[in-house]
Amino acid sequence: MKKKKVWAFAAIAAILIGLAFVFFNDKVSVSASSVALAEQGWKANFSSSLQQDAIDKGDVYLTDAQGGRVDVEMIILENGKTLEIPEIATGQYQLHVKRAALKNNFMKSLVSTEISFVVQDQLEQLTDEEELRNYFAQLMEMQQNNQQYGGTIAESGEETAESADSASGESEGVGGDHSTTNNQVEGVDEADLVKTDGSYIYSISESRVMISDVRNPEEMAVAAELPFTQETYPQQLFLSGDTLIILGSSYSAMPMDDWHLPSSQQPYLGLTTVYLYDISNPESPQLIREFGAEGNLSGARLSSNVLYFVTSVYPDYWILEEQDEPELRPHRYDSKNGGELEPISYDSIAILPGTMEGSYSVITTIDLAVPETNDVSTEGFLGGSEQLYMNEENLYLTASAYVPLGDDELSGNSEMAIWMPQQANTEVFKFGLNGTAVEFLASAQITGSLLNQFSMDEHNGYFRAATTEGIAWDVTSPSKNHLFVLDGQMNQVGSVEDLAPGERIYSARFIEDKAYMVTFKETDPLFVIDVSVPSSPQVLGELKIPGFSNYLHPLDEEHLIGFGYDTKLVPVKNGEPRVVTGGMKISLFDVSDFAAPVEKDTEIIGGPGTYSTLQYDHKALFTHQEKNLFGFPAALYEETAGDYIDFDGEGALIYTITPDGISQAASLIEQTDDQYEDWNTAIQRILYIGEELYTVANGEIKSYSLETFEPISSMTFDK
Repeated sequence: MKKKKVWAFAAIAAILIGLAFVFFNDKVSVSASSVALAEQGWKANFSSSLQQDAIDKGDVYLTDAQGGRVDVEMIILENGKTLEIPEIATGQYQLHVKRAALKNNFMKSLVSTEISFVVQDQLEQLTDEEELRNYFAQLMEMQQNNQQYGGTIAESGEETAESADSASGESEGVGGDHSTTNNQVEGVDEADLVKTDGSYIYSISESRVMISDVRNPEEMAVAAELPFTQETYPQQLFLSGDTLIILGSSYSAMPMDDWHLPSSQQPYLGLTTVYLYDISNPESPQLIREFGAEGNLSGARLSSNVLYFVTSVYPDYWILEEQDEPELRPHRYDSKNGGELEPISYDSIAILPGTMEGSYSVITTIDLAVPETNDVSTEGFLGGSEQLYMNEENLYLTASAYVPLGDDELSGNSEMAIWMPQQANTEVFKFGLNGTAVEFLASAQITGSLLNQFSMDEHNGYFRAATTEGIAWDVTSPSKNHLFVLDGQMNQVGSVEDLAPGERIYSARFIEDKAYMVTFKETDPLFVIDVSVPSSPQVLGELKIPGFSNYLHPLDEEHLIGFGYDTKLVPVKNGEPRVVTGGMKISLFDVSDFAAPVEKDTEIIGGPGTYSTLQYDHKALFTHQEKNLFGFPAALYEETAGDYIDFDGEGALIYTITPDGISQAASLIEQTDDQYEDWNTAIQRILYIGEELYTVANGEIKSYSLETFEPISSMTFDK
């Protein structure tokens, strides 16, 4: 398809597409969604500030589908770059912005620009192929005029208007006499590399899943091996009764009808595949079903025997220039229905309000009560997913909403601007869960970016999120950190803003009506925030100490454990001291006096270079609540002369942590003269069953006494 045909698509001006992007000359741009919900209002972000009196002067005004002016409340925020319409009735609208509305407009002609959008009562599904093609045609058209990454504008020599019409609880090894995954939310299991039912250990070993019989820890044995083809790689596991769920990544040729190309040129789809095995006899597992959805796995949860997983799909919509009718919908397959790849139906696709992404979030669900025959539900939502939080009632997905760069940030150099880190806000999308049914409920945009899933939480119907706004090392506009509270309709009802200027969040944790936030630049401030009154959260206390915590874990109602790094300041001649990371650090925080938190005890492990997978993957934490044990895999390094580091050994470390302090219970580190870590024997997970402890690696399992930590036996997987 030629470029002029893409413009013809854009001229159709379909209402239900998800991006609006308008260009002024002299590097001014505005980004806004062309879909909004009546309850949530609408907003637009400008790269140049608007005059605060632009609305009163009539330089910014709204018209309806008939061209008549609409009397509606419009607000220009204090920063001057965001315009909001808090409440608006359903219908089609155009926002008109005259050049005079812009600050420093003496270089700009007095010509108005129109931004079209539609307001709906509820999210609506697509109806046909034309709407979807128009969505991507408009998106592509915007990108052809946009030379900046993430939706910013370098420079446009002419004026164009391109508008689109359109802590909870913690599962800590207390569910029976064996370990469970360290989950964020009680009652919601998270997929992991290793699972156990108390008799067998199920683990991923490269391109296979191993089922190990550990009923006799002195004579462990491989009960079964589930190999996969070169096109499939197992990633995560669940256990549900007698069903083993394996989630993997695979590739499959796209159906020929979608591309009309010779087989040698046929493209491949990346898929997230699900394999269901009957393990009522673990020594003879039986594959009972296979299904999958297009895209990379973003996250997976298991709650009330229902599997939920989300994939991110990035369609090659530029094929619109080459083909008249390309298939731009996500694909799926199910062995129950023949196993053929097929695109999901148009009425299973919707455009998320406020989205600025050319990608899909695909949500797939199945009730595992009858895994062989129950239906698989697959829904596609235009709008990318980055972070996922889920409790038993709701699922939350997030996507970045990049803030357009202004004149001062571009500084006249459009070629260099692509290297500038962009500030991004966060779109949060809320979905209600009812069995396998997933219903979009509401969305909101919050200022700043989330670190990970622990930056989000829902408690008593209120959603809380901790964000960092800006870039920590940007001295001209220092970063700052916020906490927002939103109600069930995703309306902001409270906030604590502008914490720790110049720093960023390294970890966060919400535990019922308290929030804990660790920021860092030179020291580690631990903030204790009271969120018991959603409309007025308050910082109760702050503690500054060396180092920082990557992961916060509740010990009890009055104590918190931090896992992270030790740091020190090293003098620099004729300059500011620089921060140097040392060994791994465990901190025991006493927060019984919320106004005066105390670091009651610490443990420094190894030297620079020492790390644990726990510092970036919370599921690597081993816990035994009754014995007060906490453990994690670790690789130890020591500093040598000349700022070099030597590899000292790897394995696992077990600590007893109580409100009284931290003490090492066992070191399962194996010293070595090797210079490098061994990926095959590096411990992935630690778990217990009864009175035995097990370490699980890619190529082996070892058993130990949970009382003395003396080794019992080891078992190596054949290659």
